[in-house]
Amino acid sequence: MQQQEPICALATASGVGAIAVIRVSGIGSVELVNRFFYGKDLTKVKSHTVHFGTLQYKSLLIDEVLATVFRSPKSFTKEDSVEISCHGSDYIVRQILKMLVSEGARMAKPGEFTQRAFLNGQFDLVQAEAVADLITADSDVSHRTALNQLRGGFSKKLYLLREELIHFASLIELELDFGEEDVEFAQRDDLRQLIMHLHQTIHPLIDSFSFGNALKEGIPVAIIGSPNVGKSTLLNALLNEEKAIVTEIAGTTRDVIEDTLVLEGMKFRFIDTAGIRETLDVVESMGIERSRRAMEQADLVLFLYDSEQTLREVEQLAKGLNTEKKYIWVQNKIDLPDQNSTFTSEVSSSENQVKISAHAQIGLDELKSVILAQVHQQAATDTVVTNLRHYEHLLKTSAALDEVLNGLDAGITGDFLAQDIRLALFHLGEITGTIVSDDLLANIFSKFCIGK
Repeated sequence: MQQQEPICALATASGVGAIAVIRVSGIGSVELVNRFFYGKDLTKVKSHTVHFGTLQYKSLLIDEVLATVFRSPKSFTKEDSVEISCHGSDYIVRQILKMLVSEGARMAKPGEFTQRAFLNGQFDLVQAEAVADLITADSDVSHRTALNQLRGGFSKKLYLLREELIHFASLIELELDFGEEDVEFAQRDDLRQLIMHLHQTIHPLIDSFSFGNALKEGIPVAIIGSPNVGKSTLLNALLNEEKAIVTEIAGTTRDVIEDTLVLEGMKFRFIDTAGIRETLDVVESMGIERSRRAMEQADLVLFLYDSEQTLREVEQLAKGLNTEKKYIWVQNKIDLPDQNSTFTSEVSSSENQVKISAHAQIGLDELKSVILAQVHQQAATDTVVTNLRHYEHLLKTSAALDEVLNGLDAGITGDFLAQDIRLALFHLGEITGTIVSDDLLANIFSKFCIGK
């Protein structure tokens, strides 16, 4: 446990509000606050108790406050801590922080409270990073994913992997100590089975990153089609606001327009794009190029059409897409005469075909259901990787395990096998913080808000 000097910071959002909470943590933090607190003697109260009193500094009454005392090690940071709830005036907050700093505390750096909690063994690095994800969660799924990681769901899997590898690594290291006697403590067939088992656990985690990152940022859905098929009208209808300009003039949308929508707890980023066609207009051409990029980068594509011709045009676009790309055929304008029919095409037999009228708002609920069905299977995954740092180290772990398998096939000696196993252990340890550098910690916690 690393008890340290007292630090202080505003833990609630800055700005005028009903209340503000100032957090103090570190050696002597209770005694520090008690110097200015007039009510009960905070040095004699029990942990996890709240006390009403006033804060006074050099005979100046600052505010009436509530002081909550947390005794080490039963606090967020595992240090003695005090949380001061005061009125939400910027002036009052400044005066309290000035008072604390003048008497020996220092202002906390971004994420320093969480960093201290990690260094003091409150949780591992994955859980510490999940704190930031939980704060920024803006949908049910991102909230549940962050909460699962905060409670150790992802970490438990990684610890089990490391324990199994450590066992074999220790046996191989033991072999090296008895190198002259030609003994084999680690059965190579058992090691091969273990590596295959580890791969079966790691690969789904690696594969989940693309979707996990989309969950965190919002699943990108590109609305693609020819000019005037109703892409902007569909975006406006889904968002229930006039986000995009709609006219009968072809080529009205010249840039990518996007906004977010939460459907059953999942955040989607719907992207309205310029109608794809041949044009000599320089600005429109730039918008069309951005449309193509949006189509390639989206997790889901809505191919919108309203006639045989526009259907053929989007079919040509679909042929150039990655075969694993998810897409939905959307026939628009079914409220118009002669439009509520099925065009002759393979599209008509597709399960992912929906008929709508964006203008009359017909079929939008069905479209939302089909969109949700496309991502439901991935969303049901127990553990989803959402952090790029975790993803990169999982890739490196997998590569190291591949080298172990290659070494077993080549019949290399135990010292080389041990080297690759150590490398896999290193990358797993970097994820959870079992192996960590000061530079890595500084980079991770610098992205946290001050006061957390």
